Amino acid sequence: MVKQSQISINTERRSQWVDITHDIRRIISQSGIKNGICNVASLHTTAGLTVNENADPDVGLDFFDKLSRLVPREPAFRHMEGNSDSHIKAALVGLSVQVPVTDCDLLLGTWQSIYFCEFDGPRERSVTVTLIGE
Repeated sequence: MVKQSQISINTERRSQWVDITHDIRRIISQSGIKNGICNVASLHTTAGLTVNENADPDVGLDFFDKLSRLVPREPAFRHMEGNSDSHIKAALVGLSVQVPVTDCDLLLGTWQSIYFCEFDGPRERSVTVTLIGE
């Protein structure tokens, strides 16, 4: 069985991560899928997804701080929209994650959550959740 849903996200800052784990768990609980795979995909070229620690908010601050040092926002890019750094950060982080579904729930570690990573906000965004299983 395959089920597909979308999650809408409104970001508030240029760089931000949003924990979407609860939204994904709600979709799984309503899907009828007990075991399988959950794929979450960003529909944007300036935003990504990651599985990361949910216990210490400093992890998110470090995440964006180091990415900004690695790929600073600067006017020297050829792309004229002023968001080339966001495109590069999204490509480095990745546009999708896959997590197993076991017993109608995401199979995540104790301190893991799924985060939408905004690199060019604030914006209205969407991710697609595709569930494949039984």
